[in-house]
Amino acid sequence: MKFASYNIQYGFGLDGIYDLGRIAESLERADVIALQEVTRGYEKNDFADMPADLAAFFPDYFWVYGAPCDLHVADGEGGFPPRGTRFQFGNMILSRFPILSTRTILLPRSRTVSKLNLQRGATEALIDIPGRPLRVYSVHLDHVWVDERIAQIRHLNERINAFRLEGGSVSGAAEIGLEELPLPEDYVVMGDFNMVPESPEYCAFAGARDGYYGRTPRVGTPVDALAALDGYHPGSYSWMDPGDHGKRMHLDYCFVSGGLAGSLRGAHIDTESVGSDHFPIWAEIEI
Repeated sequence: MKFASYNIQYGFGLDGIYDLGRIAESLERADVIALQEVTRGYEKNDFADMPADLAAFFPDYFWVYGAPCDLHVADGEGGFPPRGTRFQFGNMILSRFPILSTRTILLPRSRTVSKLNLQRGATEALIDIPGRPLRVYSVHLDHVWVDERIAQIRHLNERINAFRLEGGSVSGAAEIGLEELPLPEDYVVMGDFNMVPESPEYCAFAGARDGYYGRTPRVGTPVDALAALDGYHPGSYSWMDPGDHGKRMHLDYCFVSGGLAGSLRGAHIDTESVGSDHFPIWAEIEI
């Protein structure tokens, strides 16, 4: 199965043009897609309903959208935007297989004085992959402060590891006539983490590297798919400054549970895509 994650910057590419078609085209081979910076009611992209517009490019896929940031938008002149419009900023997951349930996990945040600090979140999807149900998370962490990202990473990892105890979005479903949902151990976590490899927040999630043994896989600690397959090289990047293409950073990741690490068959960054200031990260997993 092919998994892809893409921060799509409200639909605007490196050239500043809003074009969801080329974003969708770059993801058409994926079985499961995690998107970040998906909006509704945003003035910058003419108040587009991006979840609905993106879903239209994938008519055979199931999808969910989680918006941890949700704000009132004032009525516009001439009825546009219409009364009741809300600015929503969040994550989306699309899947060839049914999405049995979803949750939006709010991540910790602290109040800033001058820099924009949106409520961030991770959108969880329980996907009914035949023979092997799987959890997939689309994640977008804070872009300003290392300490905030570390707090968000720790909270996210707690929720991921507590899933089997908490029961996802519902438990005791039989009381209302629904089937009990599966509680899979394995998961895939993808998204824009706004961190670089081996940074303090990266190590808080993937574990610190020992000087002798390196990074030893541990229960409850996710595995970086690209690192596991020796996919990093000097100058690796997943983000580029639209105004200065020489400014590049690696900020986007696909992490898998330890139970899936041995099933990784490939991982790479598609730096040929131009639909955003980020680039899609791909992972192939034998499910």
